[in-house]
Amino acid sequence: MLNRFPFDEALLSTVGTPRRSELLDSSPRSRVWRVRLADRRLVVVKQITDGGDTGADADTRFAREVAGLRLAGRAAGPAVAPAVLATDPSSRVMVLEHLDDLGRTDDWMPGYAESLARLHALTGPADAGALPAWAGPTAADAESFLALAGALDVPVPSAVPCELAGLLERLDPTPHHALLHGDPCPGNDLRTADGVRFVDFERASLGNGLVELAYFRVGFPTCWCAMSVTAAPLAEVEDVYRTTWRGLTGKDVPGDLADACAGWLIQGDALVERAHRGTADQLARVPAEDFVWGHVSARERLVHRLGVVAGMTRDHDHLHALGRLSSALADRLLARWPKLRRLPTHEDRPWH
Repeated sequence: MLNRFPFDEALLSTVGTPRRSELLDSSPRSRVWRVRLADRRLVVVKQITDGGDTGADADTRFAREVAGLRLAGRAAGPAVAPAVLATDPSSRVMVLEHLDDLGRTDDWMPGYAESLARLHALTGPADAGALPAWAGPTAADAESFLALAGALDVPVPSAVPCELAGLLERLDPTPHHALLHGDPCPGNDLRTADGVRFVDFERASLGNGLVELAYFRVGFPTCWCAMSVTAAPLAEVEDVYRTTWRGLTGKDVPGDLADACAGWLIQGDALVERAHRGTADQLARVPAEDFVWGHVSARERLVHRLGVVAGMTRDHDHLHALGRLSSALADRLLARWPKLRRLPTHEDRPWH
């Protein structure tokens, strides 16, 4: 069993001798083991694999995750991520602190929101360049969204193209330096005795924390376990996040949550799992086919996001026309495919 994961002399001298290992479930882009060392300590060994990427891409993901974890290690008080104990860049191996996951409970979201805000607040302008900037929607995404309306015979209000151009400008991550996890999904957060800690930082970046706070509203857009959060818990988690951020930084959270939600709406790649992102215009597929990811379909995810944006922008200074288009698109999707289901709520939790 031990020879199934690479543990070179440098790791042996730094961490200790492994005595027993257990291969854990992970994505095709990594291998993860729980390892018992000779001194009886438990650690986690993670190796970034090619997973269909080139070796250079895998090296980049390794460096990105290690950088994200080390920045997360700045947290004072309860940690927000496992500690990095050792690394071997030549084999893309990292040895991490082992965390005892207490499992999900019905009140998991406030602790998640607090830890998310604490994670985001760990970095600032001095950290520019430590990680890539967040990659948000592009002009091509905006064009694809407008093309979707055309394909569904939904008239586009004349102000929408200008509103989308303004949206892209406001979502520019350059002025923002929050430490973003990149994929803060249920399963990438562990509930420990000291609070929620995040794992799997392969997509870590710097940007505006609102793009991850928006997960609660838009149904966790990078996650297979899409869900909706009902009004009272939604208000609570957003208040927890904003209060925590303000307490740590002395400032209100910058930016507009409606912008963040609209950004997720127009990104077709947020309808498919990571392996399929960048391979096709996913919004262009929606009129012809309904493809499933996890427990819900692309059309169901899209209807949810359209409803969210429509509701948030009724009186919005910069997105009013986009909100009207979103409402009309949601109505058209539901009229054409009336069997589309609502996203499961956070109470349903079909992934547990």
